[in-house]
Amino acid sequence: MLKFTDQYDMVLPALESKVEEFHYFGYDTFTPEDLWQYCLKKKWRKKDIGDMRLYEMVGGIMEMTASDFVAYHQIEGLKGDNWFSDSKNFDLEELLRPSAKK
Repeated sequence: MLKFTDQYDMVLPALESKVEEFHYFGYDTFTPEDLWQYCLKKKWRKKDIGDMRLYEMVGGIMEMTASDFVAYHQIEGLKGDNWFSDSKNFDLEELLRPSAKK
């Protein structure tokens, strides 16, 4: 069974190619590490990557779209927010406060 770093190193050229493609379309903040984490956490979450063949991993990387990647990160960002934390209570109160009639 391959280690994480071995698998990452094996597919790194495909990850870098996909990052270059995304940069060409204006998505400049994506990194190979970001795409790798997306694959592990979303695309292959139900698979044992130790059992995956190299062509399956590269195929999965190459079929990835920027919109899939962006949507995943938006959802993950919303999951991480605590809407009722002290810092957001003021914003929430302002949002829910009835406006004064003129």
